[in-house]
Amino acid sequence: MKKFLLVASALLFATPTMAQHVHQKGPNGGPMEDVAGVHVEMVASGKTLTFNILDEANKPLPTAGYSGSALLSAGSKRETLQLTASGNALKGEAKADIAKGASVSITLKTADGKSGQAKFRH
Repeated sequence: MKKFLLVASALLFATPTMAQHVHQKGPNGGPMEDVAGVHVEMVASGKTLTFNILDEANKPLPTAGYSGSALLSAGSKRETLQLTASGNALKGEAKADIAKGASVSITLKTADGKSGQAKFRH
């Protein structure tokens, strides 16, 4: 019984610490996540979502051969955006301006075939 209480107490107190996730800021001021072995920074402006692709030193990487999509969620509205490679970024255009507080989930595939997902908040 003492072991059970000890384990339960450890889980109770450890969970809030483990649940914290600190987003790094990218070089353009947007939130940044690691996806498929690269850093991805999201920048939203008007209707446009831009995902800057960076290496470990936060230097831009060319996106030739990359593909992806983003799920934009704001309240009960959902929209899937196909992302297009453009220089060092992937871009997608929403039907309307992107609402503050919107949730964005990205699925990314790199030129060498690695894939991954990440979530952002605008």
